[in-house]
Amino acid sequence: MPDDTTEKAPALKTPIEHPAPHSTPKPHADLTEDQQHKYDWLLNQIKHWAEPTAAGLTIPKDAPADLSENEKFWLTRECLLRYLRATKWNQVNSEKRLIDTLLWRRQFGVYDKLTWDHISPESETGKQIILGFDKEGRPCQYLNPGRQNTEPSHRQVEHLVFMIERSIELMPVGQETLALLINFKSSGSRSNTSPPISQAKEVLHILQTHYPERLGKALIINMPWMVVGFFKIIKPLLDPVTKEKLKFNEAMATYVPKEQLWTEFSDGALEFEYEHEVYWPALRKLCESRCEEQRQRWVAGGSVIGESEMYLRGAEGKGVNGTVEDASTLVQEKLKVSDDEGAEAEHTTAAAETVAAT
Repeated sequence: MPDDTTEKAPALKTPIEHPAPHSTPKPHADLTEDQQHKYDWLLNQIKHWAEPTAAGLTIPKDAPADLSENEKFWLTRECLLRYLRATKWNQVNSEKRLIDTLLWRRQFGVYDKLTWDHISPESETGKQIILGFDKEGRPCQYLNPGRQNTEPSHRQVEHLVFMIERSIELMPVGQETLALLINFKSSGSRSNTSPPISQAKEVLHILQTHYPERLGKALIINMPWMVVGFFKIIKPLLDPVTKEKLKFNEAMATYVPKEQLWTEFSDGALEFEYEHEVYWPALRKLCESRCEEQRQRWVAGGSVIGESEMYLRGAEGKGVNGTVEDASTLVQEKLKVSDDEGAEAEHTTAAAETVAAT
């Protein structure tokens, strides 16, 4: 007789660090000569926001002349290309939209207000998590309105923006987009956990305006009538490309490997249990590590505006300045020096304690 006493493997409680081996991003098409010219124009404009008269350029009056290091780091080659694609390669409109987003990021507090401690109360029940990657290597950001634990507030919107920023940090080499997996299954303890329409409109505006070309797929299941009605209203306002990204009540395993798809969503095989005290610090450690590695590469490459995200995320080779042959080796060397210094400090401390004890 078969042995039924075999214990079930414990559920995963931490983020998945890498896509499945067979999950790879689609390659990007090379720029045409005209597209490269428009990119070069936009990059040159941004580099001269602080000194327009010296360059003899026409710079918008609201262009931020005091870019922070965080903002320069954000203004990658791929970032500029996303705004160019979003404006159908109108470089003047692209510059305006980039300025609008930079000013919005300052006002919204992306770099200072949206801290792990500030957002933590919104994440206590796992109503938003980042777990696994889809078949094209996109980080999967799960939204569980049924796990709602707070009343409608601006912090709920901040929570979504914060998690999008973390998903971006976890994107592998060659991937620029994320996958949203949304399950509107209601909670037994709360009758209505769907976000207010006003909040949904604000989120939609933020995504379309300030995160262009960032949505790869949106997989949505168990929609209540109110949400169905909302999508019917906005559908005519969406461009054909965005409409194609929205998938309603489809088998999610069509887009996400079963081994990285949460069983609570559709037909996944990944047993996952959300425990805030375990998941939240693990996600923080992973994101901060990835961000630090990318920042070290950026500095090694010359801290330039227009740096390649491929290079920043770990691809071997040079940055756009051609400064570093293999930044991955440089980063590892820096980390090794740091570890060696730490070990030496521990050894020195231990030796001092030994001397003091004698």
